[in-house]
Amino acid sequence: MIHRLDQVATRSGLVSLRHVAAEGIPYAMLLYERFLGRPFAGHRDAVSELVGAIMENAVEGKLRQAGISFRKTKRAERIEGFDQAPDFVIPDEWNPQVVIEAKITEDDGTARDKITRIQHLAEISHKHQQQGQPGFQVVACIDGRGFGVRREDMRKLLAATEGKVFTAQTLDYLVENTNLRYYRVR
Repeated sequence: MIHRLDQVATRSGLVSLRHVAAEGIPYAMLLYERFLGRPFAGHRDAVSELVGAIMENAVEGKLRQAGISFRKTKRAERIEGFDQAPDFVIPDEWNPQVVIEAKITEDDGTARDKITRIQHLAEISHKHQQQGQPGFQVVACIDGRGFGVRREDMRKLLAATEGKVFTAQTLDYLVENTNLRYYRVR
């Protein structure tokens, strides 16, 4: 039996981790995650949720700071008019004027899924307008390596949001450069 911490990158704690970071790691050692199987993936998925929440919390802070009324949805929540509820609806789900999707990801598959979701929100807005109903502005607040490696998808994202894409570094411009400015109280 091999303990999960008895591996080259963790055997001696930070010392071994620094060595692996500086010298690299053999391919066989990288396959250790497969040996661990689902327990490691479960941990990785749990951490991914926490990392993703960082951007959502930052967006929520910007909205609160500006005194903007919003509805933050819960995971897998259903909202009428949306097959997948956006992360934020401004001012509320009965009168969506701005919808925001927020995510930080190091995984390009997760980035691809989020981009597809944002594109779909833009399609819903356009359908509303074609049916004579008011549309809504779609805003993306994203960051992480996962988005950086999906350059072609990023072009599609910029087109779908009409350039309303913000990162952790540009989040201070969120309210002033979107229709959120019309809902600001402070």
